[in-house]
Amino acid sequence: MKYISKIIDSNDNKSSFNCGQIQLDNYLKFQSSQDFKRKLSVCFVLNNEENNQIVGYYTLSNYSIPLDFIPIELKNKLPNSYNQIPVTLLGRFAIDKSHQNKGIGKLLLIDALKRCYFTAMTIASFAIIVDPIDENAIEFYKKFGFILLPMQEKCFYL
Repeated sequence: MKYISKIIDSNDNKSSFNCGQIQLDNYLKFQSSQDFKRKLSVCFVLNNEENNQIVGYYTLSNYSIPLDFIPIELKNKLPNSYNQIPVTLLGRFAIDKSHQNKGIGKLLLIDALKRCYFTAMTIASFAIIVDPIDENAIEFYKKFGFILLPMQEKCFYL
């Protein structure tokens, strides 16, 4: 099976997407296009190239976090003159139930990290922040080197 990663558009079949989390399903179906038009976030989809079905998706947007939220060992390397540190928010991340536990999550996360890396070369971003929806999501991100931020329920990746 071949997959293609791209920014969501009107040709993508959003209606059948079901990841098991109603808020993530509804975001894709009803809000992702509006957020893109308003320049609030960009939704990237991974499609099955044969039938244009959305297999998974994630969103990226600019974000900042207070310097105090950065782990102390990293904070000491940053100038104190910054109150907020620019980061990229990996805001939503979901895989359709029919493709879960098949390595698609890893593939999609690599795609997101790669996009973040190349974007950070032209628009500064110190790290990637994720906002895990539940404990399973936290464990998923931890497997790939994300750490929990102190005083936050967000995970951090440098």
